[in-house]
Amino acid sequence: MDKVTPQAGGGGGGITRDLGAAKEAYKGGDVTASKSAHDGLLNAPESHNKTGDWIKSMVYGGLDGIITTFAVVAGASGGGLGTNVILILGFSNMFADALSMGVGDALSTKAENDRIMKEREREAWELANYKEGEIKEMVELYVERGMSHKDAEICIRLMAKYEDFFVDVMMVEELGLQVPDEDENPWFDGLITFSAFVLFGIFPLLAYVLFANMELELGTLFAIACAFTAVMLFALGVFKSQFSGQHWVASGMEILLLGGTTAAVSFLIGWIVEDFMASSEAAGGLH
Repeated sequence: MDKVTPQAGGGGGGITRDLGAAKEAYKGGDVTASKSAHDGLLNAPESHNKTGDWIKSMVYGGLDGIITTFAVVAGASGGGLGTNVILILGFSNMFADALSMGVGDALSTKAENDRIMKEREREAWELANYKEGEIKEMVELYVERGMSHKDAEICIRLMAKYEDFFVDVMMVEELGLQVPDEDENPWFDGLITFSAFVLFGIFPLLAYVLFANMELELGTLFAIACAFTAVMLFALGVFKSQFSGQHWVASGMEILLLGGTTAAVSFLIGWIVEDFMASSEAAGGLH
């Protein structure tokens, strides 16, 4: 059961909301169930769900893994290369790209977090040295968004009493930057991206691994690889729908169609290049 626990500023307690029940109440339009999800678990044990922190890396890595690996398989198949060459190219490319994606995800997230925290230090310094100036800026911002000056003044001065909280609010409202959680680990996100890339990326190669000794034609092996790829693209879309709120069929078809289009382009390019090279050889253009 998913529960989220917003912590009160500086306090040790918090209010626990049954997030799973709240989502189900929203889907069914059940106001009573929504109230129960918000109010009925005030004394429930605290827990913290951070699924959203890794779902992006999971979908990103998984989709890129399937498409990238299949692009290699499709290009090699379209170029008329043998099974051994396809496996060598596929696995070497898959692990190299997975590592690159994972490290890239971690380093880019770390760089962004470092930038955000640097901005937060500046905002905290400005608040400490000229509090009234920061309050005035925030009041003007809230007035621009439709709040009366009197209400904005009350609201901002109340928040400004809690300086750490107020700095985080200023980061979002003034700069559009979300301060990362203290326990956020960019390398964990990178590991999720790497793992998802390998987990999903291996499926286009399974046909050549599982049926390598059955002496099937390359066209048949490629057709099986296409089927495996299509199933996993749809499965990834279904997985994404569990968190996006999109219907599972629509989400599955969305990923399948987008990924399938990319895969088809890869195969077409491989086929065109192979046909061009074959024509050039026949004409004596290549030696």
